[in-house]
Amino acid sequence: MASFGATILVVEDEPELAGALERSLIAHGYRVQCTGSGEEALTLFSRAHPDLVLLDLLLPDVSGLEVCRRIRAVSSTPIIVLSVKNSEHDKVEALDLGADDYVSKPFGIAEVLARIRVALRRLERQNGHSAEEQVRIGPLVVDLGNRRVLLSGHDVALTPTEYELLRIFVTHRGKLLTRQMLLQMLWGAASHDRMHSLHVYVAQLRQKIEPRPGNPRLILTIPGVGYRFSDEVEAAREPDPSES
Repeated sequence: MASFGATILVVEDEPELAGALERSLIAHGYRVQCTGSGEEALTLFSRAHPDLVLLDLLLPDVSGLEVCRRIRAVSSTPIIVLSVKNSEHDKVEALDLGADDYVSKPFGIAEVLARIRVALRRLERQNGHSAEEQVRIGPLVVDLGNRRVLLSGHDVALTPTEYELLRIFVTHRGKLLTRQMLLQMLWGAASHDRMHSLHVYVAQLRQKIEPRPGNPRLILTIPGVGYRFSDEVEAAREPDPSES
């Protein structure tokens, strides 16, 4: 599946916003299915098999959270949540239910298009590479098959937990991961009391792979929610002395 020509299901009950999204997506080469109903969204999803879903949380019938849960139960199709501001709890819950990203309302169409491109690139990588791949982001290389990490050609010594955290980040790069998702993936169900440990391991990992740990370009903090590992090569480039 190429990003150009991908089918996007827009689930938005505000007619003006839905129309603006539809026009912009079509203008950028996407095929679009639109609905303002959660129930109809689930029907269209089963029928059209879209490549990505733009999902409003506030729908008149079935909630966006329920739509997200039911889609994720049967498919790994990327879901980008559209959320009103100041609904952090709902956004975190949507991410924990399997949404890949969120965009707060009001938003610019350019931001939505950028998030769509990131999600579709990630899907292409997942479909086109095996779990044994080498992930390269600028000077950083993560050899998943051999559990080896190199930075500018030099081995990086990581503890087992640091490596596992990095593996989670790079295999979900570009995707927003909540703190609860990371806790679950690192330590399982009984991990609710290890939030401080997570913060410590993130800080340690930044010290070892970031050009400037105090101004991270790879492991990005999303305030109040969690982290996103950048999938842009530019983020991992060597610092320019002129920037010092």
